Amino acid sequence: MSTHASAHGSTHTSTHHPIAVIGAGLGGLAAARVLHVHGIEAAVYEADASPTARHQGGMLDIHGESGQAALRAAGLYEEFRAIVHPGGEATRILDKDGTVRHEEGDRPEEGDRPEVDRNDLRRILLDSLPEGTIRWGAKVTGARALGGGRHEVTLADGSVFTTDVLIGADGAWSRIRPLLSPATPAYTGISFVEADLHEAATRHRAAAELVGGGSMFALAEGKGILTHLETDGSVHAYVALKADEDWLSTIDFTGTDTDTAKKTLLTHFEDWDDRLRALITDADGALVPRLIHALPVDHRWERTAGVTLLGDAAHLMSPFAGEGANLALLDGAELATALAAHPADPESALTAYERSLFPRSHRAAGESAANLTFMFGPNALEELVDMMSGHEPSDH
Repeated sequence: MSTHASAHGSTHTSTHHPIAVIGAGLGGLAAARVLHVHGIEAAVYEADASPTARHQGGMLDIHGESGQAALRAAGLYEEFRAIVHPGGEATRILDKDGTVRHEEGDRPEEGDRPEVDRNDLRRILLDSLPEGTIRWGAKVTGARALGGGRHEVTLADGSVFTTDVLIGADGAWSRIRPLLSPATPAYTGISFVEADLHEAATRHRAAAELVGGGSMFALAEGKGILTHLETDGSVHAYVALKADEDWLSTIDFTGTDTDTAKKTLLTHFEDWDDRLRALITDADGALVPRLIHALPVDHRWERTAGVTLLGDAAHLMSPFAGEGANLALLDGAELATALAAHPADPESALTAYERSLFPRSHRAAGESAANLTFMFGPNALEELVDMMSGHEPSDH
């Protein structure tokens, strides 16, 4: 089996891999790393041209029973602890007038859901893999079954490879999912616009003081502004609101002049406190629109020889359960562990993996869908304050 890292092979020669992972996100990397721990080689194909081709997102809270368990299986727990963001678990809830309605400090002694930067976590996983494991700039355009559990995968440059075990870790718009399921992600009715305020403590002091040292939620009238203080000292904001699926397409987010996009977005927050509005008006660089999609809560498929899915490819959900990255890590680790336990019988491994995958993803997707409804409901602020305070929800 070839171990070179070239993204572009011959258009006439087919490479064969016993195990191929499509996608070098957290889940795909976790699978490759745990396989490596067990002495099993996997080839990872990634569309991005390099590890730094694009920003991978903001802060993640890594849960003990899922994400941390996966990192232990990967032999990377100590490396993970070294990148934990001190103070990152602090939480502040505001109303639209900027009044703090509830606040919690960091809980380092509990350590159940420490915050880390997604880019740092991905770097740890990347650095733990042998050189040549990942084929960068290798965009998958399609896959087909060859029989007997083997599959052929085609890349954008026209080259192909075959594999005995095909793992779709290629995210929301997976090219591997159609081999197993006709399901496609549906728009949830919620749109995000992401913004950054760099060097917040010095350049955006009022905003930095308002949002605090961890997470901030400002909610009112079916909309919100959610923030994280990043490890580099910037504030990353998610402006969230109910909107038609085509609403964001009516705003030009691509131009160098962001004033028009900011003014359009601010019309939805006209009566909000100026310090909250400043998270939009004072944003550095481009605003990034993002429509929130999800697969059906009960998404599953019939066992299909030689192929399976993990992470968003298997159970894309909204971010309101905080489970997406954690489940991707756990999926990757559990799948790899199952394959290592059944080296001569991959079908038994895939069966065992999916037996656990489906119920846990169903639970998390259900929680995510319920939280989305709750977070954008008419009494979201009061109910969130009650919940965070340990009270029974009020009957508003």
